[in-house]
Amino acid sequence: MSAQPNPLAQPSLTLQRRLNATPAKVFRAWTEPAQFMTWMHPGGSDVVRAEFDVRVGGDYTIGFRKPDGGEVEVRGKYLEVVPDRKLVFTWTPRGGTEHESRVTLLLEPEANGSATWLTLTHERFADDAQRDDHRHGWTDGIDSLERYVA
Repeated sequence: MSAQPNPLAQPSLTLQRRLNATPAKVFRAWTEPAQFMTWMHPGGSDVVRAEFDVRVGGDYTIGFRKPDGGEVEVRGKYLEVVPDRKLVFTWTPRGGTEHESRVTLLLEPEANGSATWLTLTHERFADDAQRDDHRHGWTDGIDSLERYVA
C-alpha cells in the first residue's frame, strides 16, 4: 500500500483582490462560459472552449490557445457551489503531467455590497514550479477579470 501525499506539505497559493462589482456579477463571470471566454487570458492565452456544468458533481472543460499556437486543456469537477459566494473545483491539465489540484474561490461582499473581495486559493500542486507557473496565470486572469467587471 503506497502512502498518500500529505496535502498540507504540497505547494499552494492564495491571491486576493478587491473588485468593483457585486458578488453576483463576479460569480457570473466565473460560471457563464461566454463571459469567462471574454476575460480569461492567462499569459496572453485565449480561451477557445469553455463548457461548464456548474453544480456539485458537474464537470467543466476549458481549452486555452497559447500565444505560440499550442493548446492546453483543463478539466475538472465542481465540488462545492454556493451561488454568488463560493466555488470549489478540481483542476487537471490534460497532456503532460495530469496532476489534479484544487481551486477555491471565495466572494465576500463589502459592507455596501457594491464591491467584492475575491480570494482564490489553488492547492495541492505537484511542485513549486507548477505553483509558480499558476501564480502568474491566475494573476493575469484576475487582472483581466478586474477590468472586465469594473
